[in-house]
Amino acid sequence: MVRLVFQLVRPYRWLLVTVVAAMLLQAAMGVAAPWPLKIVIDSALTTPRHPVPRWASWFAPMLAHGDRMQVAALAAIIVVTVAVGTALAGYVGHYLIESIGQGVANDLRLRAYHHLQRLSLSYYDRQQVGTILSTLTADVTTIQNFASQATVNIVVDMLIILGMVIVMFVLRWDFALIAVAVLPFLIIFVARVRKAIKKTITEVRKIQGDMVAAVQEGLQSMELVEAFEREDIQERQLARISRLSMEAALKARRVRALLAPIISLPIAVCTALVIWHGTSLILRHAMTLGTLTVFTAYLARFFRPVQDLSGQADIFAQASVAAQRVQAILGAEAIIPERPDAVDPPPFRGEIGYQGVVFGYDKADDPVLRNVNFTVTPGKMIGVVGETGSGKSTMVSLIPRFYDADAGTITIDGTDIRSYKLHGLRRQIGFVLQDTVLFRGTLGDNIALGRPGATDDEIVRAAKAAMADEFITDLPHGYDTTVGDRGVTLSGGQRQLIGIARALIRDNPILILDEPTASLDAESEQVVIEALKRLMTGRTVICIAHRLTTIRDADTIILIKDGVVAEEGSHEELMARNGAYAELHRIQFQDEPSVNSPSVEVDG
Repeated sequence: MVRLVFQLVRPYRWLLVTVVAAMLLQAAMGVAAPWPLKIVIDSALTTPRHPVPRWASWFAPMLAHGDRMQVAALAAIIVVTVAVGTALAGYVGHYLIESIGQGVANDLRLRAYHHLQRLSLSYYDRQQVGTILSTLTADVTTIQNFASQATVNIVVDMLIILGMVIVMFVLRWDFALIAVAVLPFLIIFVARVRKAIKKTITEVRKIQGDMVAAVQEGLQSMELVEAFEREDIQERQLARISRLSMEAALKARRVRALLAPIISLPIAVCTALVIWHGTSLILRHAMTLGTLTVFTAYLARFFRPVQDLSGQADIFAQASVAAQRVQAILGAEAIIPERPDAVDPPPFRGEIGYQGVVFGYDKADDPVLRNVNFTVTPGKMIGVVGETGSGKSTMVSLIPRFYDADAGTITIDGTDIRSYKLHGLRRQIGFVLQDTVLFRGTLGDNIALGRPGATDDEIVRAAKAAMADEFITDLPHGYDTTVGDRGVTLSGGQRQLIGIARALIRDNPILILDEPTASLDAESEQVVIEALKRLMTGRTVICIAHRLTTIRDADTIILIKDGVVAEEGSHEELMARNGAYAELHRIQFQDEPSVNSPSVEVDG
């Protein structure tokens, strides 16, 4: 954790120098704070009077050698000076360290999010989004608080302890030894308690991440929850996780609650010894009352930062756990590698080739794709059908390298796609998926997502070509209409038309259609298919289809079965073979099935 914090604060090192200077001043003021009382007792109230310390006479030389009231006035001036210095140093230190903390949180959040966007989809297949959200919010905030508030307190407390130890040894070395002798016991105790706190906090943060994931899942699926009357089930699930979180938090609190009472006992014993021994020295005229007074004040101030540091063990443990969770993201290695010699691709003609491609999500399980081989001619359309779970969507997701094949090669225009830079490769591939996701913003912004910087005229032209302009202009605010969360305020057909407009404005030579009409009714399907025909013109198209009407006119149709290309040909050729594709066609169009034809269940 310390290494991570140092990496994050490095860009703010000059601000840190100023903060350290302010902390040093604040620590010096803390060491000087008890001395005015000693001056009043020894140099103004007692008889015989003791001389004013030499350093104190710098404030007002005339008062230092005056009568008792003048010495008291000198002490008052020192009190005000110490207070002003402490206030100024505290303000500068806390403001600047808060600035550093906010900057660290911003940098860490962006760094983690940047890394998340470089990870392959296989990482998200194994992770809960709610847990990631909890890390990017709560854990980053914990590190921010540690870097800002706790860091200041720890440094100031350590400086005050160091300064007071030096002064106490100068005043009375024997008394100082009594105070210092307690420190090893306190340090060992705090270290052991911190390990226990860290263990309990790790459990708390894990359960809190599960709770965020459960809430997010329930809220995102509210329509399904209400449709199946799962409200009570969802509430019970959240109540169970919330109860576990509460129990884990109370367990952590029990451990943390041990710190203050146990530490207070040796502090009380130490103070009692000093008072007892100091009284005996005063009675023997071996020490002044002012010295005992300032020493007991130092003891209180000495042990206060010690207690504060023990309390910081809790914050340190929380920050340590938070740093581990953030490091788990930053250390994730599910990154699509980019070769050092990778280049930006030239404009694609659109020839796509699969040669012996093998892929599996889990290396321990059987691969989803076993030996896929086929070629797509530039400017042609290939339709993909197959059983549920046969790997259709997986196969096309390898082209933009959302995943990398375990074996075999995928080429575009005869060149291995791994030879290209990722951004350059994906920039020339368009997508229309089964469920078009819309982001918060206007409809115009969502269309322009395909090509940031597109002009209003280009957005409108793309919408007209996608047959989306009509319903958009009927809305009260037209293209400036704000879209709700994930575009749920629009119908499925309208969202698909926006997705097609997004692909049109992108104007890519390669287009991937992943069941673009599977969730639409017949009327919406016809509109979307008409828009898709305009989109597909002059492009290389790979279309995964549930409804064969979508790919009936494809130049080539392939049927995926058991991880391989089982059948390949045009619609007419496949029907003439009377194989799996022909059986599928008969099932969808309610023809009599052939006894000798294998059955294929298709689900986009």
